[in-house]
Amino acid sequence: MSVSPTPSRQRAPLADRRVLVVEDEYFLADDIEKALRALGAEIAGPVGHIEDAVEMLNNGGALDAAVLDVNIRTEPIFPIARELKARSVPFVFTTGYDTVSIGAEFKDVPLWEKPIDIVAMAQNVAKLVGDRRK
Repeated sequence: MSVSPTPSRQRAPLADRRVLVVEDEYFLADDIEKALRALGAEIAGPVGHIEDAVEMLNNGGALDAAVLDVNIRTEPIFPIARELKARSVPFVFTTGYDTVSIGAEFKDVPLWEKPIDIVAMAQNVAKLVGDRRK
């Protein structure tokens, strides 16, 4: 009689994936980081300044996804978003601002309005990364 192996635990959806978090609200950044880590992600950051996000892009290693606050200390995040798009790195926006502030070039990017359902947002990031694996 053969014994079938026990089913292995399902792999975390963001296992072996590196996610950049750019958020200038400390407690929200911490909550986002925890939710993504719970799905297996390695976190780049979180960072709360545009300059730090640029540094992560240029010298922080490969990225598989990102969570970007639309305004970081009154500076728009769009230069970082453009660079991620150019690199085909999927990302989501978070914002406390009106959706009108998001340009047409980013109409396909998921937008999470504050207060954020952090678990659902993290699952959205996992889905975006998962869609790229196919």
